[in-house]
Amino acid sequence: MDTIQEPFVSQFFQIHPETPQQRLIQQAVEIINNGGVIVYPTDCAYALGCHLGDKRAMERIKRIRQLNDKHNFTLVCRDLSEISTYAKVDNQAYRAIKAHTPGAYTFILSATSEVPRRLLHPKRRTIGIRVPNNPIALALTGSLSEPIMSTSLIMPGDELPLTDPYDIRELLQHDVDLVIDGGYCGMEATSVVSLINDIPEVLRQGAGDTSAFV
Repeated sequence: MDTIQEPFVSQFFQIHPETPQQRLIQQAVEIINNGGVIVYPTDCAYALGCHLGDKRAMERIKRIRQLNDKHNFTLVCRDLSEISTYAKVDNQAYRAIKAHTPGAYTFILSATSEVPRRLLHPKRRTIGIRVPNNPIALALTGSLSEPIMSTSLIMPGDELPLTDPYDIRELLQHDVDLVIDGGYCGMEATSVVSLINDIPEVLRQGAGDTSAFV
């Protein structure tokens, strides 16, 4: 008699948005380290994330969002010191980033050799870096000890990210390994600021105030 294989179903963690339970954070980190794809909250919206070095997990995220090879992923870091491992940060850029992190900003910087080539802008060798102002995201990156490779959870055909973790679980329970319910965390994209040149350039106005860069 043939056995019927149960369909894969993602796990669902309810994590406190202000005081994350370390036990659940550690379990989420183990899922990432084992090649899993997770949905987690940031200070702007829910995001898809995976291990920095995991090409297969990245391909799963690209399939979920129907992204092409030109899409730029973001490295979500725990703090300023981690940024300098993956991006070249001069004094001027350092001051600008320090004044705006953690916060709703993605900074475009020249990448170091620590960043896998497949994550880089093909011509400019740049990478997007951010430190979100969200306790769950910061707890994850702190326990992971390296950035989370991330992209906003915007489904194909949608203009705005998904906001309700129960809706996310219903939609993606067979596509991701874990959905973290961290409450409502907004639906606006980050502000994107390029710090490649001497003069900062605002590439996208989002949730973060960019008046200091204009």
